Amino acid sequence: MSEKRWYLVSYDIRHPKRWRKAYKKLCGRGEWLQYSLFRCRLTETEKESLRWELECLLTAEDDLMFVHLCPGCAERIDHRGTTKDWAPPERFEII
Repeated sequence: MSEKRWYLVSYDIRHPKRWRKAYKKLCGRGEWLQYSLFRCRLTETEKESLRWELECLLTAEDDLMFVHLCPGCAERIDHRGTTKDWAPPERFEII
């Protein structure tokens, strides 16, 4: 199994209908931080799949950016707000 890594996914989509479609695709795969910014923990395969799905929605006027965060970078992020810690969960709980 491939190792999961942190990514910041940012997009600038000019049309509201395309923006909503991209937002919905990302909601299932990451945590919404700001208007057009998500943080996602993905394998390389999941990242490429998500990138392909988003690219299918975009037009030439839209922008998309994936930023890989190394574990050290993810630990040093200083943020304010209601977001959770950047560290991955140590285990899953079944409720």
